[in-house]
Amino acid sequence: MLSARDGNLGVALARAHLPDVFLMDINLPGINGIEALNILRQDNATKHIPIIALSANAMLRDIEKGLEAGFFRYLTKPIKINEFMAAMDDAMKVSETERFSEARLVNANETGLIK
Repeated sequence: MLSARDGNLGVALARAHLPDVFLMDINLPGINGIEALNILRQDNATKHIPIIALSANAMLRDIEKGLEAGFFRYLTKPIKINEFMAAMDDAMKVSETERFSEARLVNANETGLIK
């Protein structure tokens, strides 16, 4: 597990380590969580990583805004452990599927099945 104290460092860590899942607060120093999400979604290396928002912003409009921005899930604080675990399980399944699909594509390219 890696931890970042602000949005810019979080983006840098995601790019450097390509985690399976990314947990992100919305209210971060520097760039906020939505800005960081947008940067990661524009990068081919990180756009597939499921990003789960963790936020004290719990109004319905906040949740809708986060999901519309592209967060995989939006969890409000205090975090409910069953919701957190379900979101993590779903995110890991997506991440595993992405890795499998990418490996198949690389293999097909290396074997000449894709030209």
